[in-house]
Parts: sequence; structure tokens; C-alpha cells
Amino acid sequence: MNLDLRDYAIRTDLAVESKEMAETVHGSPLSGVQEQVDEHDGIKITRLDVTDENASRQLGRVMGHYITLEVPGLRSQDTDLQEKVSAAFAEEFTAFLNKIGINPGAKVLIVGLGNWNVTPDALGPLVVENVLVTRHFFELVRDQVAPGYREVSAIAPGVLGITGIESSEVVQGIVDRTKPDLIIAIDALASRSLERVNTTIQIADIGIHPGSGIGNKRRGLTKEILGIPCIAIGVPTVCYASTIVNNVLDLMKTHFNDESSNGQGAETKQIMGLLHDLNEGERLGLVKEVLEPLGHDLIVTPKEIDEFIEDIANVIASGLNLSLHEAVTPDNVASYTH
Repeated sequence: MNLDLRDYAIRTDLAVESKEMAETVHGSPLSGVQEQVDEHDGIKITRLDVTDENASRQLGRVMGHYITLEVPGLRSQDTDLQEKVSAAFAEEFTAFLNKIGINPGAKVLIVGLGNWNVTPDALGPLVVENVLVTRHFFELVRDQVAPGYREVSAIAPGVLGITGIESSEVVQGIVDRTKPDLIIAIDALASRSLERVNTTIQIADIGIHPGSGIGNKRRGLTKEILGIPCIAIGVPTVCYASTIVNNVLDLMKTHFNDESSNGQGAETKQIMGLLHDLNEGERLGLVKEVLEPLGHDLIVTPKEIDEFIEDIANVIASGLNLSLHEAVTPDNVASYTH
């Protein structure tokens, strides 16, 4: 069976998943990618540095720095764990700012991308509701601002379908007028892994392209476009239906292979048929080839998304408040969110 897989690439916004797929294809670790992994208190932190063009092409990722926090326990809505994740996020984000050379007193514009009317896409606007904004105090009563705060502004520009204006154009106008030193853009992402949906936070210094997770090509928020550093923070909240079906087939293959080890190999081949011999890319291509003409390659989100999106928005907002303002501490951080 010969399938044209060019239109059936597995779509993901996560650098760790891109690395996993590239290493599966090449069968070995990639040169030009530096990786450091730490794990404690149920939080796995992966730091990736993509350092050359060849690795960038193989990953399909822009050269830059990526940090991923994976916390499977977030599904349990454990408030103690959420506080630990906020603290870990703040620590990683502070170190990330230092790594890319951001001054501790830099003026920050936080941009909450997404559609507040669509729950899985409302992450950015919800974070904006909960971050501590201070620019107006610096503008109006600078001499009364207590030490330990920096100048922070925030905007949720909506989406093209609501405003008729590209988010990047809205942000460009704000940047030209208010002159921030740094943009932090928050957006919902897409993942290829069901396990990472609603449990993962990614930080990257490459900016962001609104809508890229669902295949839309939009003018991005990047340093090249806006003229100042742009940090992207994202959480995968959706997964393609074709990816779910493909994962199920992979689990079935693993299950039947386990059965084969118990002397039932013939049944594996009989049940899986040709699917047994297809690699992941070919299998996904076949699934999408079947689903797309029917209009069934849906973008799927878990039923618990209503509770989760509020929780993760608070986690990120609390982490940003801790990281950006010295006066905000783990003891008082809860008073700045709602």
C-alpha cells in the first residue's frame, strides 16, 4: 500500500513531541539538540535547546529554548499540587528570563490569545484576568508604587473571527504606543498525545503563531515581526480525532503483541491485518484518509475542560505574578488571583 503522507503530518505544538517523533524516524538522538530532564514532586521538567539549523529542520521547530513541565497529576485537581506547579513554573520562568537576557526591570506586555467564547481556547483571556497589571500605577502615581513591582500591562485581543483584526496587528499597535521591553503570549495548543492534554505547560522564546495548533496560518507574534523579544506560554487543550484513533490502534498493536508473547502471534496478524505492518506515519495517514472525506477529523477536548481551564489559568497567572514581581511571594500570591 502506497500512501502520500505529505498532507498527513502528525500535528503538535510541543517541542518534546517533535523531538520524540524525529528520534523515532532517525532511530537515534539528534545532534544540535541539548536536553536536560529533571523530575520531582510529580513534575517532570524538560529543557530543550535547539542550537543549529539542521536540528531545526528535523524537528520542524525554530532554533531556540524550550521548557516543558509535564504534570499528569493535574487531572486530579489537587490544589496542593497546583501550588507546587505554580512555584516550579515561576522558578523555571525566572531562570528562563535570565537565560535569554531579560532585565529584571523590563516592562512586560502579557497577551492572552484565544477566543473567550470557546472553553478550550479561553486559556489566554483567563490568564489575563488573573495576572497582576501595574502599568497604570507607574503611569499615574509612579512615586507611590512600592518596591518589588515591575511595569506590567495585559491585553486579550480576541480572535480574527470576532474582531476582524489579526491579533498580531492589535499587539503591534499596542507595542508601538506603550513601548514594552518584552511580550509574553499565552495560547492553547494541540498535542499528539492524549496523556499530555491538560497536563503540560510549554515555555519557548520563539514567539507564537495564533491558530497554528488547528492548522490556521496567521501573522505571528515574534521578535522579527514586533521588534522585541516574545515568549510563548502554551498548554495543549485539544487533540485531533485522527490522532486519538491512531493512538488506539497503536495501543491495540501493543496489546496484541503482548498476547503474541504468550503464543498467540497468529491472532495478532489476523486481527490487525495490514495495519500490523504499517509504521506510525503510514497508519495516521490511513486514518486521516478515511476520516477527512467524511468531515470527521474533529478537534477533541476532554469533558473536564471547564474545570481544568480555570485551574491551569490560575496556575500560570500565579506563576507569572511570582516571577515578575518580587513583592509577590508564595504566601500572598493567592490574593492576586480569583
